[in-house]
Amino acid sequence: MCIAKDELRELAERSGLSLLAVTTADPFPGLTDLLLARIRAGYLDGMDWFDEERARIAGDPHNLHPTARSIVSVALPYWLPDIVPPNDGIVRGRIARYAWGHDYHRVLRDRMRRLHQSLQERCGRPIEARFLVDTARIVDREIAARAGLGWQGKNTMILVPRYGSWVLLGELLLDIDIEPDAPLRPRCGRCQRCLDACPTGALIHPYELFAPRCISYLTIEHRGPLPWEVRPLVANWVFGCDICQEVCPYTAAAQRADDPVVFPERLEHCFPSLEWLLTMSEDEFRSVYRDRPVLRAKRVGLARNAAVALGNVGDQRHLETLAWAVLAHDEPLVRSHAAWAMARIDYTASLPVLQRALAQESDSSARQEIERVLVSPPAPLNRSSATLLRSH
Repeated sequence: MCIAKDELRELAERSGLSLLAVTTADPFPGLTDLLLARIRAGYLDGMDWFDEERARIAGDPHNLHPTARSIVSVALPYWLPDIVPPNDGIVRGRIARYAWGHDYHRVLRDRMRRLHQSLQERCGRPIEARFLVDTARIVDREIAARAGLGWQGKNTMILVPRYGSWVLLGELLLDIDIEPDAPLRPRCGRCQRCLDACPTGALIHPYELFAPRCISYLTIEHRGPLPWEVRPLVANWVFGCDICQEVCPYTAAAQRADDPVVFPERLEHCFPSLEWLLTMSEDEFRSVYRDRPVLRAKRVGLARNAAVALGNVGDQRHLETLAWAVLAHDEPLVRSHAAWAMARIDYTASLPVLQRALAQESDSSARQEIERVLVSPPAPLNRSSATLLRSH
């Protein structure tokens, strides 16, 4: 071994990586079978990129990096509890906290590259390496758990001592031997607050997430219409969801992050105006969210989500903006969801606009959605829930 664990941690700290743990590059017994079973049971429906080939590759790190001997699992904390929406009368959506800052993929890769360079200098030889953040055919949480960085909670997230699940994960695969760390003992016990709190029931069993019902999947990855039965449950989330993390006792005790890369630089990065999201241009979207994870959802996805959120907030003052979206938005997906939102807020008052929208709609999918709104309007708004949403 060309480097001791204490030296590794010191070099990592200098590279901006304060949290890390090490495991071997050995295969993960049973992982491929588990992933295949989940795929075939529909747990990952809609995520076409996570297919059976990916599952077979994920079980052995050598499929990605044949010379790998050690894996350094790193984490970037991002918990910022003191940033809250202003009391300014503007109805705002919620963006998951991990997306408030700069694109963590780039941040973690850059810092792992710095660590890699330091390791080469320390060991006095080139080190073959691969830098992975979220997108490679490997399971970040399995690596973090085996490395002892944290343990897997019942919400499937990795829970890190002192930081809860408010961490972003990456891996550095290396062709050198580093003493591995021991896995941590899971500490969830009988607690299942995360399962009880999930609005859509996506956490169907402990440690099992049914992605097609997860608000994070629906608001970020899903490109088509949101399922009608789920729309009221999305509340005012427009990108991701933090609920199962917020209710976790370990996460509630997390330390505040102090890394500037995870801080939002403007209000739109964490609590954007719903009316602005619905009406923003492509240039505005790209300017405001440049170098931010929110770009993943695309402008049409955020506008669709904003329309649903406005329907859930239920304030009649937004009917005018929604009417514009129904009649004039350039995206059919947004027009159809704005129609749903208008009907949810006040079907009778919205009827003339909805009928006009149907008469002029040229997109077949949007026409079907608007027809459904007219024939079978969404359930009336729960006013007490709407009042609660307007206060957040």
